[in-house]
Amino acid sequence: MALQDIGKGFGKLLTRSLSDFIPFRGEESYLAADIGSATIKLLEIRGGDGHLRVTAFGSLPTPPGAVQSNTVSDQQAVADILKALVESKKMKARKVITCVPGPAVIIKRMQLPSQSPEEMETTIAYEAGNFIPEDLENVSLDYQITDYTDEGKRMEVLLVAAKRDIVSSYTDTIRAAGLTPVVVDVDYFALENMFELNYDPADDQVIALVNIGARYSSINILKGGKSTFTGDVPVGGRDVSEALMRELGISADEAETLMSGGTLRQIPADQAEIVLSSATDGLIDEIHHALGFFWTAASDEAISSVYLSGGSTRMVALSENLSQRLEVPVHVVDPLARVTIDRHADTPALREQASSLAVAIGLAVRRPDDK
Repeated sequence: MALQDIGKGFGKLLTRSLSDFIPFRGEESYLAADIGSATIKLLEIRGGDGHLRVTAFGSLPTPPGAVQSNTVSDQQAVADILKALVESKKMKARKVITCVPGPAVIIKRMQLPSQSPEEMETTIAYEAGNFIPEDLENVSLDYQITDYTDEGKRMEVLLVAAKRDIVSSYTDTIRAAGLTPVVVDVDYFALENMFELNYDPADDQVIALVNIGARYSSINILKGGKSTFTGDVPVGGRDVSEALMRELGISADEAETLMSGGTLRQIPADQAEIVLSSATDGLIDEIHHALGFFWTAASDEAISSVYLSGGSTRMVALSENLSQRLEVPVHVVDPLARVTIDRHADTPALREQASSLAVAIGLAVRRPDDK
C-alpha cells in the first residue's frame, strides 16, 4: 500500500474504538474459580465467546478436608487459598465466576407448551415442587429454554436445582476472600462451554465429555452440539493413587510419579505396572459402564467420540485403553486451543496443566448477563 493511501484512511481509524482492533481492550476482567476437592484453580480472564484471553493463572492444593461431600466445609481455609492466589499472581479482577459439583444438583429436562415469562415462573415452581425432595425455600432454582419445537408451540426447558446451603458454601467462601461472586454454574455445563469454545463437531455427532476429577468423574453427552444427558460416576484419579499407595506401600507423591509414567527405584517396574493397570482398569470400567448405561437408556444412537479432561488424563495409556474398551475414538481435550494467553501470564504452568483446566475455561466464558 502506498503511503498516501495510509494517510487517507487514518482519519477513519480515529473514529473507531481501539477495541475494534484490540478485542480485549476495555473489556472487564473476571476471575474463574474452579474449587475442587484436590486443587483450587484460578484464572483471570478478559473477553468472552470467541475472544477469550487469560491474563493470569494460579493453582494450589486444596487443604485436606476443606471441600467434601460437594460442599466447602472449611470456608476460611479455601478463602485463604483464593486470597493467596490473587495476591501472588497480582490479579486485579474481583468478580468471580464459579461452579458447584454436578452431584450436588438435580437436573430435569422438560417439554412445555410455549408461554410467557410470567407463566413460566409459575410452571417452574410447580414442576420443581413435583420432583425436588426438598422445601423449595431451601433450594436455588434456575432454568433455561434450550429449544423450540412444533413450530414454536412447545419448548424444551432445562431446570436445575441445588440446595441453598451448598451454593452458599461456595459464595460465602468467595466473599470471605474479599471477592464478589457473580455467577454460579454447574461443572457439567462448564465442560460444554469449554468444548463449544474450542471445537466444531459435526451436527450429526454424539460427543461424550468426561472430566476425571479427584473423587468423581462428570459426564455431559452432546448431540448436535446440545446437551442431552448429564451424569457422574463416583470414581476419579485419587482412587487410582490410593490403590497404588495401598498395594505398593508408597507415598502420594510416589503414586503420582507412577501414574505419570515415571519409575521408582524401590519398586520393580513389572510390579508397578500390574498394580497401575489394575487400578486404571477399575476407573475405565466405571466410565465404560456409565456411558453405556446412561446413553443406551436415552438413545439408540452410538457415541461418535469421547473427549477426556482432568488432571488424571496424564495417566499412562488411559485414553488408548478407554478407546479400546469403548470402541470409539478418545481424545484428550485442549481447553486452551482457541484461548489467547497474555504475555504476563504463567504460560508454562498453563500448558502443563491444560487438561485440568476444562472446567475453569468453561466458567471463563460465562458472564452475569448471560441468558
